Amino acid sequence: METGKAMKYVATCCVVAVVGLFAFVVNESKMLSYLSSDPKVCINCHTMNTHYATWQHSSHRDRATCVECHLPQDSFINKMIAKTRDGYNHSLAMTLGAYGDNLRITDNAAKRIQNNCISCHQEIVSQMMANSELYHKEGGVPMGRNCWECHRSLPHGTTRSLLATQNNLGVKEL
Repeated sequence: METGKAMKYVATCCVVAVVGLFAFVVNESKMLSYLSSDPKVCINCHTMNTHYATWQHSSHRDRATCVECHLPQDSFINKMIAKTRDGYNHSLAMTLGAYGDNLRITDNAAKRIQNNCISCHQEIVSQMMANSELYHKEGGVPMGRNCWECHRSLPHGTTRSLLATQNNLGVKEL
């Protein structure tokens, strides 16, 4: 076989191998499902089972999905940027086993969740702000805190460990 033909053959085989490997990774990681807003996508990764199961048993199940709480709601572009950044960070942490027994929220994600809490509960928040300004009372509701500082068990319960599910709640079919 001539050197030129051999190089074309090797190059073609390399391209086919790369395309095949990419297709395998896309299929195995369920990559395309992450474009969805379905909460079941979050349990593609086993470390989210506890969070999904506790959300399923919470008051938020019928009112808010994972995407509605954890991603920006202001624009599609911001939502995709956050989803990409979070997905990269999650896959890196999961691959390297760097997350420990408990997942930790980033400052960026905490800000998004806080904004979404306020957006959904705007009536209550505006009343709290009005009361705070009206009464200037010591011991009232402190402003400037994250919602989950007081509402720690919503919507994921109090169990944060990846090793257990609160009250043995399992993932159920919806």
